[in-house]
This record gives sequence, C-alpha cells and structure tokens, in this order.
Amino acid sequence: MDINDLRGLSTAFLLVAFIGLCIWAYSKNRSKAFDEAAQLPFADDEMNERTRQEESRNG
Repeated sequence: MDINDLRGLSTAFLLVAFIGLCIWAYSKNRSKAFDEAAQLPFADDEMNERTRQEESRNG
C-alpha cells in the first residue's frame, strides 16, 4: 500500500461522508428544525415589537 492508495481511500471516504451529510441535511426529518432555525433572526423583531406595544400601553 503506497501513498496513492491512501489518497484514493481518503477521497472515497470523504465522498461518502459528503453524500451522507447532504442526505441528512435535506431529509424530511430535519426540515422542521431547519425551518425553525431559519426564523430565529426574526424572533427578536417580534419580541421587540411586543415590548414596544406593552410599554406604550403601560405608559
């Protein structure tokens, strides 16, 4: 076994890992979690708006 065999095996391993990661990321089971995570930047805006509304009601 020489260095070229090791390079080939590492390339094959990384290819399989990449395909596995893509399948994991685009699976239906992860869709809900990723959709929730995508909305996190907007959660602060909603919270700030609610706080402003409560402050304006309370004076």
